[in-house]
Amino acid sequence: MMPQRHRRRFMTCTVVAAAFGLVSSQSFAASGDTRPRPWNARHQADIGRQHVKAVNGGHGRSAFAASGSEDGGSDEAENSAEGTAQYTEARTAPGVVAPGAYGAAWDQLQSMRHTNGDWDHVTKKAYNSDDPRYRDQNSNSSGGAGNVTGRITGVAADDQGYVYAGGANGGVFRSKTGGGHWEPIADRLPSLSTGTLALDGSKRLWYATGESNTGATSYVGTGVYVLADPQHGQFQPGGRVGGAELESTTIHALRFAGTTVWAATSRGVWSHSTTTLSGPWKLEFAPSPDYLPGGSKASDPSAPYKNIANDIAVDPKDPSKVLLAVGWRGGDSYNGLYAKQGDGSWKPVGGIGDLPSNSEDVGNMTFASAADGSRMYAIDQSPAQMAADPNSGLKGVYVSKSGSPFGPWTQIADYTKLKASGSALQGDGYQPGIQSWYNQFLQVDPNNADHVYLGLEEVFETKNGGANWITPGPYWNFGFPCWSIDPAKQTGDCSSTTHPDQHAVAIGSYQGKAYAYVGNDGGIYRRPVSGAIDSGGHAKDWQSLNDGTIDTLQYYSVGVGKDLTYGGVSVTGGLQDNGQSILRGRDKVMGSNFGGDGADTITDPGNGCNIAQEYVYLDMWVTQNCGVNNGSWTTDPAKATEYEVAPPDKDLGGAGARFIAPITSDTKDLNTWVAGGQHVWVQNKGFAIRSGAEWKSAFDLGAGHVATAVASSGGTVYVGWCGPCNNQGFARGIAVGNADGTGWHQLDLPVDGAVPNRYISGFDIDPADAQHVYVAVNGFSRKWTEGPGAGVGHVFESRNGGAAWTDISANLPDVPADTVRLLPGGGLALGTDLATFYRPAGSGQWQVLGKNLPTTAVMQLKLGPDGNLYAATHGRGIWSFDVRRLRGRDE
Repeated sequence: MMPQRHRRRFMTCTVVAAAFGLVSSQSFAASGDTRPRPWNARHQADIGRQHVKAVNGGHGRSAFAASGSEDGGSDEAENSAEGTAQYTEARTAPGVVAPGAYGAAWDQLQSMRHTNGDWDHVTKKAYNSDDPRYRDQNSNSSGGAGNVTGRITGVAADDQGYVYAGGANGGVFRSKTGGGHWEPIADRLPSLSTGTLALDGSKRLWYATGESNTGATSYVGTGVYVLADPQHGQFQPGGRVGGAELESTTIHALRFAGTTVWAATSRGVWSHSTTTLSGPWKLEFAPSPDYLPGGSKASDPSAPYKNIANDIAVDPKDPSKVLLAVGWRGGDSYNGLYAKQGDGSWKPVGGIGDLPSNSEDVGNMTFASAADGSRMYAIDQSPAQMAADPNSGLKGVYVSKSGSPFGPWTQIADYTKLKASGSALQGDGYQPGIQSWYNQFLQVDPNNADHVYLGLEEVFETKNGGANWITPGPYWNFGFPCWSIDPAKQTGDCSSTTHPDQHAVAIGSYQGKAYAYVGNDGGIYRRPVSGAIDSGGHAKDWQSLNDGTIDTLQYYSVGVGKDLTYGGVSVTGGLQDNGQSILRGRDKVMGSNFGGDGADTITDPGNGCNIAQEYVYLDMWVTQNCGVNNGSWTTDPAKATEYEVAPPDKDLGGAGARFIAPITSDTKDLNTWVAGGQHVWVQNKGFAIRSGAEWKSAFDLGAGHVATAVASSGGTVYVGWCGPCNNQGFARGIAVGNADGTGWHQLDLPVDGAVPNRYISGFDIDPADAQHVYVAVNGFSRKWTEGPGAGVGHVFESRNGGAAWTDISANLPDVPADTVRLLPGGGLALGTDLATFYRPAGSGQWQVLGKNLPTTAVMQLKLGPDGNLYAATHGRGIWSFDVRRLRGRDE
């Protein structure tokens, strides 16, 4: 038997019109070792091939073209990319969201009343991805990443031991000890989405909001903020640079030149004075101005992708010489390198050496300069290569030995050279740079212009200007001869590595020693700038700085059950790129019992070790012992305690289910489960299920339709669906029926009806009356959304099984709603992209539920057996609130 292993996934976004041609595979370093190994390429590849069939067949989803290898290679880039595309669709359909929507909602939030009580931070413990307790067949434990947290997309560090880390949707954290012992310093801002962080020459900290790695509007920010005293202060809304010009953008890079700061954004390149922070930003260059807000094509579905700027290179010897790297990573006619002409206009440039300048080969690009100005380096991802080469989209790594962005440039690496440098990515279809449209960083050692750190999926390093490379931070250790699954060791005899998928880098000093800090999908790590390596070129001295005081974990779901072994409750949840976490009653650290991307989850309230976990596209797994395993299943498959139980729609990939597909148990019968894909699937064995064949189809939502939300109570089932799910012909609906397959029908929901024509994101059913149901609706109302039937409102109530609906949004801010929960006593809780709200029983008005919950998306609310309400946030972990505090006070 070849064991299972899920590759960690990345999240990024794609434009519908771009056919990327991405191909990938489960791949490992060839070692010649025949020991049993805990992974299986074929399982994951099958999902990818089915997804390719789906997207090539249309259904209004993102367009990709790919093919799997006969030996099990395919899927990673294309169907992982779909994840954030779908996250975006939920917030933008049925049209395009105008700038200012989030800012207006946040302004209204500030004036709302809060209920009594504080939220408690549940996941404020270290999260050990290599926890030796959980080495079953669907876990990535022993890969070598150690303690992890959510994606870090900005890093800055000084020479006094102060380090700053920005979470993808979690804000900025500060360490005073060279990393670790973190404290949040941006929680007062309206956006916690990090584009980049930078210290200027005066040691002020600049925070550009709006994560650019997704390239879409799901993580837009509210501009750029400056903190004059970052060692002691906190970011404030009043510290914003300029006006609202950069609101609702993503920001890829900030570059400083004299008294000017340049910003590469999703709406072109802008500049501002660094001495006078008031006054508007100046738009320097937008290649397609008609697609900007207010332009004649602003409502075009492709508008968000028509003015992407990736980086700015300033000549260190002459700051008036500036080179712009502009272009959408999927390819567009405007892609290229631009320079300012004598008449003030910006024109494409070429003939600067090996660095590509043509539109076909300029995609995502990053620059880095040596401190002495003697060298400039660049990474280029090529849309043309990405479409033609199944192994990598990396065109190359380049150096300008003059230090000028205008070259001449010389290529110093391509993906084949990096592959031979000790990379873990050796298999066909998944080699260094396959995700270079998502993963990039460059950093030059300030004391050695020939010493460079390069980030792609892995961390690479050269000490001789690119003549030779090593891989100090391999993707993982699986496949290396030093690796074993032995629970007595973290990762066999290998040294620990970083989490894969690199995004940010900085060099700083602590107690006189220089360190390289890297940010990736698993948080932040450091090693000495000139650290130790083993014979394979892998670092021996990485240190995870994810000590539990920094929590940027991006949850999709949460499950809570009694811990029958240690007391208290067990809390679990599915995470972006960090599997499924589990925190049991007496745990001092969290463990990871399922790998890959965690999605939705079902947990037994009476026994928290009974867990169902979704990988993606309804690929469900179940365990009845929390996933505890010492790895003995690798030699005796009968000792595995995690079982794949996916409904048949899993085999259809993106045509059969959403990337994060909804699953639930019936609130009155824990053994009845409902899973939503194209079909509504039901099984009645609860956690004793052992095969996907045990599901039965209760209802077919129709070709091109996939479930977005499900709820079941006493056998009555409500299912929200979409299809097409993007802004090109978006449609939605609600189907209602019985778990036994009878009585199914589609509700009459006209486009301009009471329930808006937007994404259905959540239900809750009154346990006393299954005809009494609430629905949460994502996206923005028609004030901000251009599209048919955008309507108004975010939460609706029906007392007759959905025949008629009443808008109960009242005084809620106009912000995407993600989850709704009916509380004991009749109160209602609503999780949104900004806050959790509460409506007391008998009241028509909403309040903010409790205090101190960070301003980030609340993806799911669940009631625990301990009487607490649990919130899964997509950027700041899991939080809980004792709803018993509300009784007699706010109701």
